[in-house]
Amino acid sequence: MKLSNIKYIALSMLLGMSLASCGDFLDRPNEDGYNDGNYFQNDAQTRASVNSLYNSPWYDFLSRGYYKIPEVMSGNLYMGGSPYLTFTVNGSDDDIKSTSASLWAVNAQANTIYNRLKTANASETVKNAAMGECLAWKAMAYFYLVRIFGEVPIVHDNSGEIAAGNYNEKVKVQAPDLYEYIVMTLEKAIELLPEKNEAGRIDKWGAKGLLAKVYLAKSGINANGNGQRDAEDLAKAASYAKDVIDNSGKELMANYEDIFKGENNKCEESLFGWRWSAEQVNYTCGNCLFSELGMVGFDEFQSWGDWSCPSVDLQDAFGVSALDNPSQRADVDTRRKATMMMAGDTYSYWWQDKGGFDYLRFLYDKAYAPGSNDGLQSVTGANIAKHQYGNNSDHQKTFGISAAKQCSSLATHVLRLSDVYLIYAEAKIGNAGSTSDASAIDAFYKVRHRAVSSYERPSSITLDEVLKERRLEFALEGDYWFDLVRMSYYDVNKAMDIINNQRRNEYFGLGDLYKAYYESNTWVVTATQRYNTDTPAPHITKEIFTLPFPDEDVVYNPHLNEPAQHVDVRAEYAY
Repeated sequence: MKLSNIKYIALSMLLGMSLASCGDFLDRPNEDGYNDGNYFQNDAQTRASVNSLYNSPWYDFLSRGYYKIPEVMSGNLYMGGSPYLTFTVNGSDDDIKSTSASLWAVNAQANTIYNRLKTANASETVKNAAMGECLAWKAMAYFYLVRIFGEVPIVHDNSGEIAAGNYNEKVKVQAPDLYEYIVMTLEKAIELLPEKNEAGRIDKWGAKGLLAKVYLAKSGINANGNGQRDAEDLAKAASYAKDVIDNSGKELMANYEDIFKGENNKCEESLFGWRWSAEQVNYTCGNCLFSELGMVGFDEFQSWGDWSCPSVDLQDAFGVSALDNPSQRADVDTRRKATMMMAGDTYSYWWQDKGGFDYLRFLYDKAYAPGSNDGLQSVTGANIAKHQYGNNSDHQKTFGISAAKQCSSLATHVLRLSDVYLIYAEAKIGNAGSTSDASAIDAFYKVRHRAVSSYERPSSITLDEVLKERRLEFALEGDYWFDLVRMSYYDVNKAMDIINNQRRNEYFGLGDLYKAYYESNTWVVTATQRYNTDTPAPHITKEIFTLPFPDEDVVYNPHLNEPAQHVDVRAEYAY
């Protein structure tokens, strides 16, 4: 379905609204369609009014940009022929159109619901919490926008903008001002949000965690590539992160893989999350990532993700190789198996009705997996494990309902507590390159030790170690590209060097190697199995860190082609 058809279905069903469309990022539900006679009349209705912000308007971003921008562009995910792999995305690309429209839809819904909540007939506690959730999601949408497109307009009040008739005259705002706008939005969210919200909903600590991450990015925005980040912003990032670590009462889950199981959809480690439902209230309420990234035949419902492969470079980062004999693989990091399936891997929590899931058996035993493709399709020798729930029997066991076609109830974690730990460690390192600060080392150690039980607490940590740890911790969770974007603010040459040194191509001949191992337990690597060094690396320039606007947005608003303007956002806007 096209975004123009689905953008506000969830909200309209929730509130009994009619739909209105202006054809651009100022779209918002028609406020004349509110039925105040049966909505916003009590705490339950007021609390439910923000439910849609946890799923529906994010749907097109999830299904399009969420993994192609941060994972394919970053070198974590191989998708042959994708312009995101070769840095050749242009304004006519359908995925960039959907990404832009989806993020602006989030902003529009957040603005509209926030303004309507001001007059809701509910307790101040519930009303404030709902308003805080609106602003937290709005901040998240803008955080994505500024890191993807760079300079974008500020749409503070959709209804007011449209009523004033200036919706096609919006100008781009300079990136430092956009970051300040995100900061002021989160400050207000923190003021409104409770310290403890319902499970799965954003609370004050989630907003503080996001603000720490925003300050970490903001610290480099004025560096002009000189390698130095703003000390005050770094200090604020560290302060907010430490507040969450010390005072939220939240703890990391003991086992990394458990975070991504459906029974832990609303675990306290998930500070922000998209909460999906397979109940099909409407098409965009369900999680579509299984269909996009799951192998054909993994579930009874349609999926086509065999050729979306964890990259060779990501395998290198984990210290493993598709050419390694599975029985001898040095698999010391538990995050590897939770992130990607490789030869020899089995999973007890998938296909429970069949005694568990066996990756190689799935590829080569039709009696076991009749719906699978014929043999290995992944050209990197791995398939995606994150964002998978197993088969329909597993889904029913976990959620009590069937996983309809292209629709599951598995949550997508957008900001996790471990992120806050690593933000703190990086902020404490700051411009020094390393630190021996005990609290920073403790934060880093908690994250790494969970994944690598043999890891001993170090006496110091470096920036490069923290950045690599971030890559491994959040691999295939839509984050690594934005680490590189953040780096490009203050050291663009280092960010480009990282990409230039990646192994972003495929292997040849892995199918024969895998099949022989399954059928005869023999593992003999020959010259046939080799990494592709024939395809040249993509051309890397500093411009790759900003994606183009969709062509239709520029046609609709030519000001997007003009230089961005400085705006004193705290003087211009207020909540």
